[in-house]
Amino acid sequence: MANASEADEPGLPGPPAASTYAKLLLLALIICVSLAGNLALALLVLKERGLHRAPYYFLLDLCLADAVRAAVCFPFVLVSIRHGSAWTHSPLSCKVVAFLAVLFCFHAAFLLFCISVTRYMAVAHHRFYAKRMSLWTCVAVICMVWTLSVAMAFPPVFDVGTYKFIREENQCIFEHRYFKANDTLGFMLMLAVLVGATQAVYGKLLCFEYRHRRMQPVQMVPAISQNWTFHGPGATGQAAANWIAGFGRGPMPPTLLGVRQNGHAASRRLLGMEEFKAEKRLGKMFYVITVLFLLLWAPYIVACYWRVFVKACSIPPRYLATAVWMSFAQAAVNPIVCFLLNKELKKGLAARVPCRRTDAPLPREPYCVM
Repeated sequence: MANASEADEPGLPGPPAASTYAKLLLLALIICVSLAGNLALALLVLKERGLHRAPYYFLLDLCLADAVRAAVCFPFVLVSIRHGSAWTHSPLSCKVVAFLAVLFCFHAAFLLFCISVTRYMAVAHHRFYAKRMSLWTCVAVICMVWTLSVAMAFPPVFDVGTYKFIREENQCIFEHRYFKANDTLGFMLMLAVLVGATQAVYGKLLCFEYRHRRMQPVQMVPAISQNWTFHGPGATGQAAANWIAGFGRGPMPPTLLGVRQNGHAASRRLLGMEEFKAEKRLGKMFYVITVLFLLLWAPYIVACYWRVFVKACSIPPRYLATAVWMSFAQAAVNPIVCFLLNKELKKGLAARVPCRRTDAPLPREPYCVM
């Protein structure tokens, strides 16, 4: 009886239960999958020269952020679960971990919104996209995303709102309380606006693709003739070639408006059918990533709004635990989606895995027996 009473004291943690071991195993699996998948995807993007372009730069930043989140924030959750849902470190370290958790959440939201805008530009305004979306433009967008994320996550460090350890969630995070007693509502509204704006941009992209699902027939424009010197939008340039070769008479033909002076440079900015399909596949991949981000974070966001608008509310523990663990799983799903839906990443990974390398069979030469 004495031993049982000592184990039941609040200051002494009891032996870990089976649910604790299950949580530790699940979180360790999430950490391993997140680190392995995100780092493999990041290394693949860095090594493959064919992936050095705008959408993959954003994907690289997203993967590195998820890997850092899994490597820095999740181990503290493991320690807190191991010690019976208690924080064993200093209050300053709790603020730092909570700041990083909120930072990575807003970074993913801001970056997914910027990716949705670039996906719309790549399809609807491809010439502008191909001309302006260079490496330094992507670096500027990524720096802007991190700046906005820091601006959203930094005020609670100075007690504008509160960063503290939430025992029910086993993590240090923003403490969401009633909106009259805390500054939580503004942060939650900003996150909701970002998610809604991202879905609106993808909706506009789907409407654009639906309107342009069929190619319009080519309309032939007749050329204009002045003294047998054909010019205008429908001209082919043959009249000018004849005049230069000495077969024409009369004045020199005017500038041919239908002929591009730099056809190779202009053709690189035109969106062909294959490029359109490639951009459409990339848009589909990033849209799936966005939808999974929304689905995995939605239960936790609902719980936060529940705490904000309902005074002295009591959230069911099972619902809250499920919502928290779904937000943890979001850090590991992006590489799986990318390798399943992107053929370029799949081929690059297959080419760099040693066990998947196979030598191409030599062609058989025809021969005859003498």
